[in-house]
Amino acid sequence: MLKTLVLGTRASALALAQTDLTRAALLREFPELEVRVETFVTRGDKKMDISLIQQSEQGGKGLFTKELEDALLTGIIDVAVHSMKDLPGHTPPGLEVTAVLERAATADMLISKHSGGLRGLPAGVAVGTSSIRRARQLQWLRPDLSIQEHRGNVQTRLRKLGESATLGAIILAQAGLERLDFAVSAGSLAFEAFTFHTASLAEDFLPAIGQGAIALQSRSDRHEITEVLVRITHEQTFIATRAERELQRLLAGDCTLPVGVRTTINGAELAMSAVLFCQPGETPRTSEARGSITEPEQIAARLCAGLHG
Repeated sequence: MLKTLVLGTRASALALAQTDLTRAALLREFPELEVRVETFVTRGDKKMDISLIQQSEQGGKGLFTKELEDALLTGIIDVAVHSMKDLPGHTPPGLEVTAVLERAATADMLISKHSGGLRGLPAGVAVGTSSIRRARQLQWLRPDLSIQEHRGNVQTRLRKLGESATLGAIILAQAGLERLDFAVSAGSLAFEAFTFHTASLAEDFLPAIGQGAIALQSRSDRHEITEVLVRITHEQTFIATRAERELQRLLAGDCTLPVGVRTTINGAELAMSAVLFCQPGETPRTSEARGSITEPEQIAARLCAGLHG
């Protein structure tokens, strides 16, 4: 029986909160297990000058994951805890996403100085995001708005919004906000000296691949680790995110790919809808596919074919 498990994570407040959820899930199943945590600073944490909105040769591939994956391969840690939406589509040889915790809300949230949600934003106001997917969806729905690169952890982004004379709103994931104990469903968010309006974008935006899911990655040859992790995986989330990551792989995309996906499971049926933004100003491509939960990769392949059709 495994006695000690070492989790690896980024050092941000959100990453640590997700690691706490992982640790709690492990201890519910294995009360005698000693769970230790090692923190890492990734290239994405260091290189705040890299634009995640602009397509470039730098791209976003592995910006927030490579250091954790290297630590897995060298045996420094046993499990890497990731926000699944940060993972590139191609897993390095020797590693696998072994388990996924139950998915939280997948919606994007508008955090704004203005009431009325997306339609209440004044023409020309600046909206901050670090996501090319969010930027493209925003440009499609409200081409009159100005998009600003907006990076940093959740608290830093909220502080920048409050202090900015030009920034009118930002977009963040509902799951991350709620994991940090920000209550957003009531329509407002208080942070330090600031109070913002909040509005769900669930009706307007399709979420990122893997949004709301915590991925647990381990080495393929560490069977004793796999046996532990499969005990805490959430089966429906695992199936849904398998389909989404297969779509990501087929599109040869990393976490900066401007694609939105919504995946639902109803009984034995899995349904997916997707939107893909190619060039700014072009009409986005959309596709839907459905089928048995036993064939998530095949459903993703049909969805991908529809996007290219």
